[in-house]
Amino acid sequence: MSISTSVLSDLLQSIPYLRPQLYFKASLTALSHAMEDQVLAATLDQPLVIASFQRERYYRQEAHRYQRLALRSNQIYVLSAPETDFTNSSEYYERIAFEPEDALSQEWHLIVIADNYATCLVCRESLGSIAKNKQQPDSVPGLDMDTARRFEGIWTSERGVSIKAAQLLLDRVLIYRPDLAKKIQTARQRFGIGGSRNYSQTAQLTEFACDIDTDPFVQRLVTYLQASQYKLHKAYRSITAQARKERLVNFISTAIRRSLDPHEVLQIAAQELGQHLGASRCLIYRAQATDTQAQIKHEFLMPGILSISGQTWELDNNLLFQEVVQKGEGVCVADTQTDARVTNSATLSLIAKKFAIRSWLIEPVLFQGRLLGIVELHYCSLPPHEWQPGELDLVEAIATQMGAALIQAEAYANLEDLNQQLEALDRTRSNLIAITGHELRTPLSTIQVCLESLASEPDMPLELQQVMLSTALSDSERMRKLVQDFLTLSNLESGRVEWHPESLTLQECVDLALSRLRTRSSTEEIPQIKTKIAQTLPLVRADGDWLVEVLAKLIDNACKFTPSPGKITITAAQNRNQMVEVTVADTGRGIETNRLEIVFDRFYQEEGALRRTAGGTGLGLAICRQIVHGWGGDIWAKSMGKDQGSQFHFTIPIAQMSKEEKRTKVKSK
Repeated sequence: MSISTSVLSDLLQSIPYLRPQLYFKASLTALSHAMEDQVLAATLDQPLVIASFQRERYYRQEAHRYQRLALRSNQIYVLSAPETDFTNSSEYYERIAFEPEDALSQEWHLIVIADNYATCLVCRESLGSIAKNKQQPDSVPGLDMDTARRFEGIWTSERGVSIKAAQLLLDRVLIYRPDLAKKIQTARQRFGIGGSRNYSQTAQLTEFACDIDTDPFVQRLVTYLQASQYKLHKAYRSITAQARKERLVNFISTAIRRSLDPHEVLQIAAQELGQHLGASRCLIYRAQATDTQAQIKHEFLMPGILSISGQTWELDNNLLFQEVVQKGEGVCVADTQTDARVTNSATLSLIAKKFAIRSWLIEPVLFQGRLLGIVELHYCSLPPHEWQPGELDLVEAIATQMGAALIQAEAYANLEDLNQQLEALDRTRSNLIAITGHELRTPLSTIQVCLESLASEPDMPLELQQVMLSTALSDSERMRKLVQDFLTLSNLESGRVEWHPESLTLQECVDLALSRLRTRSSTEEIPQIKTKIAQTLPLVRADGDWLVEVLAKLIDNACKFTPSPGKITITAAQNRNQMVEVTVADTGRGIETNRLEIVFDRFYQEEGALRRTAGGTGLGLAICRQIVHGWGGDIWAKSMGKDQGSQFHFTIPIAQMSKEEKRTKVKSK
């Protein structure tokens, strides 16, 4: 069976003038021990002691004291809800096990009645304290929450109140232990508990029967205990806040270690920080000291708050941002409607009004004094948010973690770039070995055979000698061209080339490139080459030698991959960007669309470095790209695919004519 009625409620109903007070667990423990010590120290015989514990675990902490009390009296009753081995028993003293659903499981009682004094403590734990006590062990492991439990109830030395409380508890004892009826009746008769006499009569006869009035001293003791308990509770809240702060910092630190993506880290930080501090809005964005604007990408929002994500945040006229940059520390605005920095700035006033910001915190994300970003917290509700020192420290700690995360991400990105460069260098080394092994060894072998034949066979026919010399000269030219291309590309990539720009006629440069080609290919059959360059085309500004080199290499490249019946066309036209666009088109093999970009890489060969029929080093187009980029132009390739021809385009800046040149041009017209 279980009883749902509360002993405290019954006592307050029986004695209406009683007013319950608030007690903490530590205070009740001190009072209980004082009451028990009074029994242990007294020389009087057989007092009545009734103690009711909420749970067996609380009883076990005091069991040894009640064994000592049992030496003083045989009228001791201990009630508790069993958890392990607490059962009805009469060993040492009377133990009464009540149902866990009984209202006693939420109460704490201790009544002591002797011949010359009486004291009672009747309390009930608050519902809020019960709920918090169930949650706290999981939130702060290892922290003793028992002392922070709160109770409301009565503590008094008034004998009439003590006798009434004893009557209510003894009635409960009889329900659970009817076998104690005779023993309880003896206690009732001895101390005048129950019977026909009402409370007021009992109080008039026996109130304050103790020889010494200890109430003033005890009340002072209670006040002291209560004040100490409030301090303890305040310290606990501080410890709890510190624990939550450490958990949040550790959580974000773990997120940083898990991910090298700064976007993911910053979004997690905005979400957790804004939620933890109860902010209406939390923004985290990248910004440097010299920036005039910032893009909002990471945001936490409470329901009903206007979003800023994706918008541009003005920094140029933001006095709070400028103050953060100058001081290198956070800026806090308690109330935007009274803070002079906001009210005197049209920009800040507009921002605060538009986004309903009432309290504002801006914290820099720094690393070694370098500004990397900003954390902003907005509170949009009334009253204005009161910033606590712990909150500011928490935001600063999170900002420090984010600074480390951003630097870590930058370092990782730089490392990836370095790895790519190393991979490119490794490919270059491999290609260099392949190219030099093939391009140098083969002609050297041919030259050596030819020279050895000429030296060892003086009677060789004249025609055969001429063939040997021609072959040796051709292969030596091939080696010279390879070495020259290596040196040219090396100088261009290292920036050791001195440019000499001048105003040039494109047609003259094309003619020089074609004459160079015809000189080298006098014995070879080449495709038909046509030029379509308008006479009205403006002058271009470039280094003449290098422009001819680009044209010659592109034309030579087109000749290699275009059979003799094919055709090569060179055209030029002015585009909208004040540049002349030159196109070298052919009807040859063409280029697969997925290779249009890589044809400009060093050592690129369509058929591979060691098996090809067209010859060359694979450096020509890479050299062209370096030259064109050197004068500020661009170069690219187009093709419809294999065997559909290709077009190579590059741009050259137009020469700006002087006033005198313009007048001369007008007169000539």
